[in-house]
Amino acid sequence: MREFLEFIVRQLVDHPELVVIDQVEAETTVTFTLRVGPGEVGRVIGRGGRTAQSIRILLAAVAARQGRRAMVEIAGS
Repeated sequence: MREFLEFIVRQLVDHPELVVIDQVEAETTVTFTLRVGPGEVGRVIGRGGRTAQSIRILLAAVAARQGRRAMVEIAGS
């Protein structure tokens, strides 16, 4: 799941080398905290939050196939 999220986010930003993803696992839930370079949070969130919502939906589908839940938190740089 982490690799999938990292691939998607790196395609969206201008500086993919600044993408940092922290992962916290619980029993059935995985929480990812996403950090990107300065000024690129807007690219990941998208207009009206549409891009962020799409990322969350895709990650939820991948997690469901593994019998888990996934959450994505987008933090500033």
